[in-house]
Amino acid sequence: MALEAKDRRINLRTTSRQEQLLRRAAEASGESLTEFVLETAVSEAERVLADRRWFAASEAQFVEFTRLLDAPLPTAKLAALFARESVFDRPFHLAD
Repeated sequence: MALEAKDRRINLRTTSRQEQLLRRAAEASGESLTEFVLETAVSEAERVLADRRWFAASEAQFVEFTRLLDAPLPTAKLAALFARESVFDRPFHLAD
């Protein structure tokens, strides 16, 4: 895949603290400040937008989807699930 030319600019204003934090994180990551800020921002943008995508469904799939949404919850299965012991209910002990 050919590299796309970076022909756009984004200017940011920061506080001194924010700039120093970003510079330290970039250095710790072995990246330039620009690389670090851009990669981090793009990654977060993709995460934010991940749940906002369009999904296509046929009429039959949509009817089945709405039927499942409107169906009563399987209370017996949920009760069994919530009755299971959770690892988070056990006391935590540090290893010796």
